[in-house]
Amino acid sequence: MEQELKIGLVSISDRASSGVYQDAGLPALQEWFTRALASPWQSTERLIPDEQPLIESTLVELADRECCHLILTTGGTGPAVRDVTPEATLAVAHKVLPGFGEQMRAVSLRYVPTAILSRQVGVVRGRCLILNLPGQPKAIKETLDGIFAAVPYCIDLIGGPYIETHPEAVAAFRPKSAQRPS
Repeated sequence: MEQELKIGLVSISDRASSGVYQDAGLPALQEWFTRALASPWQSTERLIPDEQPLIESTLVELADRECCHLILTTGGTGPAVRDVTPEATLAVAHKVLPGFGEQMRAVSLRYVPTAILSRQVGVVRGRCLILNLPGQPKAIKETLDGIFAAVPYCIDLIGGPYIETHPEAVAAFRPKSAQRPS
């Protein structure tokens, strides 16, 4: 039986986590995955403030104890003093994948010139891929639409389940040698 994809979704926001306003990041992520994934999946969600030790411990918990194959964070990637998501992500990383950060900024630059202020990173911790996404729902969708084609093969390479997508939403790319017959 095929292993189910486990996704950790982490929205990082001081104000949303304290109830000042409703978080929009987690619903946007859920909506995107519901539309894009053909493989069975489940998610574990966290809504936490911009506190580096808490972000680090949440990422470790989701990767090591919850055994997530993929963790997506949303928020906390800008230059503001309280934006510490990339620092927390890098602190728990075993390998850095610079191409993800480069591509996420390139995608966002098609829409807004302030994308150059983003400090998003992609890393591997054990058998888990961790990606920092922007905080706004529209930007989350644009970014995932622009990078997710590479995610299933990355998950393959680090020992996770084989992920299939709905090609009309996002077509997963794998080299011919890594593709399974339909």
